[in-house]
Order: sequence, then structure tokens, then C-alpha cells
Amino acid sequence: MSEGQSESGASALGGSSPPASRYGEGDASYRAAGERAGITRLVDAFYRIMDELPEAQTIRRMHPADLAVSRDKLSRFLCGWLNGPKLFSQKYGPIKIPKAHAHLRVGPAERDAWLLCMERAITEQDFTPEFGEYLLRELRVPAERIVEVSRDPL
Repeated sequence: MSEGQSESGASALGGSSPPASRYGEGDASYRAAGERAGITRLVDAFYRIMDELPEAQTIRRMHPADLAVSRDKLSRFLCGWLNGPKLFSQKYGPIKIPKAHAHLRVGPAERDAWLLCMERAITEQDFTPEFGEYLLRELRVPAERIVEVSRDPL
């Protein structure tokens, strides 16, 4: 049991964290991430870290200087991907992650830099350790898929 959490799973903030075995079922992952507000905090931390980390310079250059749209797209995507509201498709249409990234040169180093930024952003959140591990493990799947479809992987 994490600090600030009762035996029932309710946190001191009034929310609840589903057991690790329930992540991926219904909206358990979305709720464990703090719903849209929590996902927005995660995405903000992710892009801040991407700006700061020397290891992330290559992937940062793949993004526009103004990250407003990138932030919006990633947070909306993650909401739906974690079984919350399908906000990405409501605003941007169908999600086609591999196709949307196929024009980029993404190899293992870029994938690992992206995952490093996400790992550090996850550790800054109020997620349970179990959910943080689950989330990072699951994010490896689309990250690897992007490497596979990269037009000219490094």
C-alpha cells in the first residue's frame, strides 16, 4: 500500500488506485493516471524533460519549436489509449500512430530517448509504483512499433 492510501485503495486525495492486475480493464488505467488532469501533468513533464535532456536532442528536433499541438495530441491520445474518453479522434480523427510517424527516422536510440523522457516524467507523478511500471511497459509497445515502421531507421 502506498503512502496516503487506505486499505480500500482510496488515496488521501479521494481517488482510488485499482490493483495492478486491473490496469487495462475498463477505465482503471485512465483513473490511475489521474484522468485528463493527471495525463496533462504527465505530458507537460514529458516535454519539459525532452527539452532538458541531452539524450533527447534528436527526438526534440523531430518536434516543432512550439509544442502546444504536440502536447494536445499526446494528452488526448493517452486519454483514449488508457481507456478514458476518445479525445484524440474527436478532435483529430482516427489514430494512426505508426503511419503518423513513418516519415521520421526513428531507431533504437530515438525510441530509448523517448522512453527515457517518459520514464522520468512518470516518476515525477503521484502514480503508484505498480501503475508507473505498467504504464512504461505498455508504452514500449507503440514506441517499438514506430521503430518498425520508420522509413529509414537509424
